[in-house]
Amino acid sequence: MADSSPVLVTGASGFIGGRIAERLLREGRKVRCYSRRDIPDLATAGAEVVVGQFEDNRALTAACKGVGTVFHVAGRVGVWGPAEPFFRVNEGGTRAVIRACRRADVPRLVYTSSPSVVYNGGDLSGFDESAPLCTTAPCAYPTSKAAAERVVSAANSRLLRTVSLRPHLVWGPGDRNVVPRCLALAKSGRLRIVGSGTNRADLTHIENVVDAHLLAEAAIAAPESSAAGRAYFITNGEPVVLWDFINELCAAAGIAPVRKRIGLPAAMAVGAVLELAWNLMRRREDPPMTRFVAKELATDHFFSIDAARRDLGYAPRVSMAEGMRELAPMLREEFGTPNR
Repeated sequence: MADSSPVLVTGASGFIGGRIAERLLREGRKVRCYSRRDIPDLATAGAEVVVGQFEDNRALTAACKGVGTVFHVAGRVGVWGPAEPFFRVNEGGTRAVIRACRRADVPRLVYTSSPSVVYNGGDLSGFDESAPLCTTAPCAYPTSKAAAERVVSAANSRLLRTVSLRPHLVWGPGDRNVVPRCLALAKSGRLRIVGSGTNRADLTHIENVVDAHLLAEAAIAAPESSAAGRAYFITNGEPVVLWDFINELCAAAGIAPVRKRIGLPAAMAVGAVLELAWNLMRRREDPPMTRFVAKELATDHFFSIDAARRDLGYAPRVSMAEGMRELAPMLREEFGTPNR
């Protein structure tokens, strides 16, 4: 069992990091957050918020002082853009956190990785942790997260035990990314079924993701931990037909279902053209379609969680059906149309 020592959460201004911090505060843990900006809600709830950058070694080390576990959740997310910022934040920031942990004698590090680290350009159907980490992808997010995960695994030692978690498509109350962006595109009529529309995907309810992080902390605190130095896929363990699920969300929000289609080769071509145009125009936001997104919307990406069940004691508490029942009223209120 993990002890009750203070913890540090990076990326607590985001969805996953914020919910980890909230849960820990409710459980009576002392929580410190390291963030690029202030987080008033968490500060009000009792967290100590330290504002700083990963490049500030002194501030980062000071933030790590006296904590038993660092939950390193912060990272750069995106589906397009120059590689340098992704690697600087995801790999470089992770190296900085590890150095700070060592200087401050932190015994445990739980790193939030991503299933995209095993991206291979094709279907990921029931893959487990034996899949190789990617070195090439149409965008730098998967490769930079894979590089960071390698760093975390290599850092595992008797003095600093590490573990990486790979939660997939995290959703639930408070999500401002996966479900809202998808529904906004559907409502505007800009969303298309890419490929056959029969591809399956895993999603992970936010409460299950938080559970997994706390279980991972406890697992690497055990004297003879089998989890230390390893990585684990974290999902709901209930793969869905992706486009059926998207249309279920649309129905819950009172939005017309997505019916229009585009083939994968055409979507890839559109993505390549938009990426080029965005580069030429020096636009910073993600294009509406990229080659990586086209692949993600058309291929299988679901994973085995057997290892997490075995080594972490992970068991998804909130099912897909329960999550949908909880979220549906919020979607109707947010999108402002009656359910159909």
